[in-house]
Amino acid sequence: MAKVELKQPIVQEISDCVKGAQSVVIVDYRGLTVAEDTQLRKEMREAGVTYKVYKNTLMNFAFKGTEFEPLTEMLEGPNAIAVSMTDATAPARILAKFAKTAPALELKAGVVEGTYYDTEGIKQISAIPSREELLSKFLGSIQSPVANFARVISQIAEKGGAADAAVEAAPAEAAEAPAEEA
Repeated sequence: MAKVELKQPIVQEISDCVKGAQSVVIVDYRGLTVAEDTQLRKEMREAGVTYKVYKNTLMNFAFKGTEFEPLTEMLEGPNAIAVSMTDATAPARILAKFAKTAPALELKAGVVEGTYYDTEGIKQISAIPSREELLSKFLGSIQSPVANFARVISQIAEKGGAADAAVEAAPAEAAEAPAEEA
């Protein structure tokens, strides 16, 4: 069996992994301790992000002819890829946050929703909140005026109820007052 035939399943695995991905980010993981690598993999797994180390030549073959082809220029030295199918900013966000505590981790480049980003671009992408965070902020901003409106209406109703009672009491007192004068 030729070497190419042995490597084909791995190239196919990489292709399947990135097919339909929202984002793929490449990092240089040299210098990470085993504990750091284990922690990074755990955080990635919890966020639903695939994080794997492949040979550059195999990634090169898998990326050819896809929207991820621009990443082949960054395939030098030991690299790992982080792939997300659902949250376009998750790989960049998690890797950038992790790199703050583990400076050995180097963000190289990525493709997010079909657009290639260099190191600086990926760092900017990492600052974008997750879809869930954005939705919760959006819902909060929608609910806030509604809640305030409901609170004001409730206060008006409470004050209106007290005012109605005062109005009802006033005519009764007014009716009694002339009787006393007579």
